[in-house]
Amino acid sequence: MNKLTIAVVFGSRSTEHDVSVVTAIGSIIKPLEMSGNYNVVPVYIDKNGNWFSDPKLKDISLFSSGKIDEFLQKQKPLAIKIGNCLELVKLGIKPKSIKIDVVFPATHGTHGEDGELMGLLEMAGVPYVGCDMPSSVLSMDKALAKIITAASGIPSSKFIWFYENEFKTDKQAVLRRLSDLKFPLFVKPVHLGSSIAITKVNDASQLINAIEVAAHYDNKIIVEEAVTNLVEVTVPVMGNLKPVPALVEQPLTESENFFDFESKYMRSGKKGGGSKQAQGYSKLPADIPTVLYKRAENLAIDVYKALGCSGIARVDLLIDMHSKEIYFNEVNPLPGSLYEHNWRQSGISSVELVDKLVKLSIERFDSRKNLTTVFTTSYLKQY
Repeated sequence: MNKLTIAVVFGSRSTEHDVSVVTAIGSIIKPLEMSGNYNVVPVYIDKNGNWFSDPKLKDISLFSSGKIDEFLQKQKPLAIKIGNCLELVKLGIKPKSIKIDVVFPATHGTHGEDGELMGLLEMAGVPYVGCDMPSSVLSMDKALAKIITAASGIPSSKFIWFYENEFKTDKQAVLRRLSDLKFPLFVKPVHLGSSIAITKVNDASQLINAIEVAAHYDNKIIVEEAVTNLVEVTVPVMGNLKPVPALVEQPLTESENFFDFESKYMRSGKKGGGSKQAQGYSKLPADIPTVLYKRAENLAIDVYKALGCSGIARVDLLIDMHSKEIYFNEVNPLPGSLYEHNWRQSGISSVELVDKLVKLSIERFDSRKNLTTVFTTSYLKQY
């Protein structure tokens, strides 16, 4: 049996570029190669949007050493050929073409996880791992995700969203709208992940600066009321028509803080025996009552389905331990490092995880082959 050729796409013009590199090399490329079932092609998109492929891009030390720019200067970029297939063409005197069977996206954030890459892959007619384009677009827009899930009866804390241009044009009008919210508040860029540029605001004096920080990264901002008596939990989910949760995980943060970029990626698990990807500050499973634990699992699945997710995603929830209410916070359609530490504790190894995700991508692709995409008419004959 011939091995499938899988392109792992990572990097891109995103604030989460570096996180993407770690996810791709450590959590996707390495276990795919360990399985022995695939030919793995690394496809790196640099911070200027140029595409490259070379076996040496599988080595994390090339990136951690800071030598990546020097290496790329000696490389020929890729051209992309699409039709009813996806081919990567390495340019040069003798162009080399590689036909791709499946794409495994590892592009966190903008120009990738937000649906842009998925749209390209849909046009190319190639199976790809993870959420499709519509669910990626919805999941990466924190405001739209809350609006869609609310229509399915899933509660969120009170929020207001607005465009950066509205704030720049009439600051006072936006502040009047926000006066309906109760402090403390969280100010967030709508489309970013990894908790980048999120600010907790305790009073009105901090609000303008927090909005300006968010607007530096995004043209759409959301402001949310904080949940009191808070326990934050996150639930990785996997599957297509029958999604299943991993363990409900409880990030460990101080009561006055939140699960920010520092907590997620920079602490390196120095406490609690965590992994290098910094999920060392969490309890697996979450230390919450059994009834709440089950409700969190069910609500995560409901969110996953409401947004049309498939393959894999991570659903973040907020629990008021006094009222026992559970609120939807946000969805990450491409969890950092695939949250492999959680799936491992759930009984699924990193090799099994990537193998399952590849199979799910092919299953979804095959199921859509039966859809009619052409409609024959006599419309053009009248011209």
